[in-house]
Amino acid sequence: MAELATGSREDALDLVQEAMLGLVRRYGDRDAADWAPLFHRILQSRIRDWYRRSRVRNRFRVWLGGWRGDDGQEGADPVQALPDAAPGVERRAAGEDAVEDLCRALQALPLRQQQAFMLRAWEGLDVAATAYAMGCSEGSVKTHYSRAIHRLREQLEEHRP
Repeated sequence: MAELATGSREDALDLVQEAMLGLVRRYGDRDAADWAPLFHRILQSRIRDWYRRSRVRNRFRVWLGGWRGDDGQEGADPVQALPDAAPGVERRAAGEDAVEDLCRALQALPLRQQQAFMLRAWEGLDVAATAYAMGCSEGSVKTHYSRAIHRLREQLEEHRP
């Protein structure tokens, strides 16, 4: 979930580690049944903080000498620095394409829809636990989850059996 939100495995692992440490520090004495919603609430908070920090960092990178765009000054174009796509020879299973499409579709969802889908469908939390983890009402969870499902169905229609 964190990796989809951040787009970086390293950042995601850091966020999960911070959330786990926060859970142990503050809620280690709680009943084990309460840990999953508490952990996900802490993780969602860490993800929102990460978005805020990265937004500020990206502003300052432009001002303080990061890549500047078409003016040709300071550094190469980050798109040009990306490696070329590998040929599709190793793609033998159609399931790999479906998984890649699913990951792209999940990343394209708005953050709250992404969170609701991941907590409900992949983590198996009920509506109440998801609402607690996301810090919103149960009605909001239902709305975000429904919108996510509809959007994913539209984007992944070609993979339906």
